[in-house]
Amino acid sequence: MGVRFVAPLEDSVPLTSLPNLLTLSRILVIPVVIATFYVQGDCARWFACALFSAAGVTDWLDGHMARRWAQQSELGRFLDPIADKLLVAATLFMLVATDRLSSGAVLPALVILCREILVSGLREYLAELRVGLPVSRLAKWKTGIQMVAIGVLIVGDAGPAFVPVAAIGEMLLWVAALLTLMTGYDYLRLGLAHMTRATPPRHGKPQHLA
Repeated sequence: MGVRFVAPLEDSVPLTSLPNLLTLSRILVIPVVIATFYVQGDCARWFACALFSAAGVTDWLDGHMARRWAQQSELGRFLDPIADKLLVAATLFMLVATDRLSSGAVLPALVILCREILVSGLREYLAELRVGLPVSRLAKWKTGIQMVAIGVLIVGDAGPAFVPVAAIGEMLLWVAALLTLMTGYDYLRLGLAHMTRATPPRHGKPQHLA
């Protein structure tokens, strides 16, 4: 993983392109996922898990389709990380608020949220330098494990009685938090290294980061 300058993206990609619609769907599904936490019964938990899982799939699918169909856009690059962070943060908050996380599992959730804030601030600053920070393979693993962990935790006690669903979800959340620390350190180290030797451009439109 390294720092790179961002190439211009397609300006003619409409908001209604399928990759952009998939990204927007992750934002639109958030109120529905939150609403299920106020509905009693196991069906509501499984329904929320299905919605969250589908949103997680679109996280991979929108980027894949945008690259395959040459529909990468500034809007998509801007919305994609925001949609992910809103979905994850809102769901983790509701898990804590409804006591579906043990006190020991609140710490990895906090680590994940703090890392997202840190990386968002770093990306915002580097965007002014017209610099991209590519997503590492380890960060992709972190995202995958994190999404699985949250989906399992949403189900919680609604899962099979013979399977320790909540314990499995919290264990995966700790694994995701560990990877979060590792990738967050990598991003911060590379970003700080670039900041110490780069001067923000005086002209030109800043590019959003990958």
